[in-house]
Amino acid sequence: MKFVVQRVSQASVEVEGEILGKINRGFMILIGVADSDTEEIADKMIAKMLKLRIFDDAQGKTNLSIDEVGGELLLISQFTLYADCKKGNRPSFFRAGKPDMASDMYDMIIRKCRDLGYKTECGRFGAEMKVSLINDGPFTIVMDSDELFR
Repeated sequence: MKFVVQRVSQASVEVEGEILGKINRGFMILIGVADSDTEEIADKMIAKMLKLRIFDDAQGKTNLSIDEVGGELLLISQFTLYADCKKGNRPSFFRAGKPDMASDMYDMIIRKCRDLGYKTECGRFGAEMKVSLINDGPFTIVMDSDELFR
C-alpha cells in the first residue's frame, strides 16, 4: 500500500463538474492499493499517517500531528502510484490491486478514518477526478508499506 500525504491549507476533488469532497487544513492523501495488501496493513498505514508530526508548532518546528491542529482528510484513490516504468515509455500497472479488491480497501480506509472521528472527504474510486490543492510548505511524504512494515 502506498500513501502520498500532502499537507494542505485546502483541497478539493471534483467529478464531472461536481465537488465530491473539500477540506481545509489537513492532509490530501493519494492511496494506492496492491493485491497483497490487507486490512492489517491498512490499519498500520492509517495509524502511521495520523501520527505524522508535520504541522508547525508555535516555534515554527514541524512538531504537531493532525489531531493537534484539528486537521481534515481528503482521500483519493490512485492506482497509478503502482506504475512500473522499467520497460518502454508506457507505464504498466500490473502491481496495482484488482479493482474490486482495491475499491473495497479504499472504502474501508475511508470508513476507518471517519470512525476515528476525522472529517474525511473522498473522491470516487475509478472515476476521472480533478484534484485541486494548496500544498502547504510544500510538504509531501511518501509512505510505502513494503518499506515500513514488511
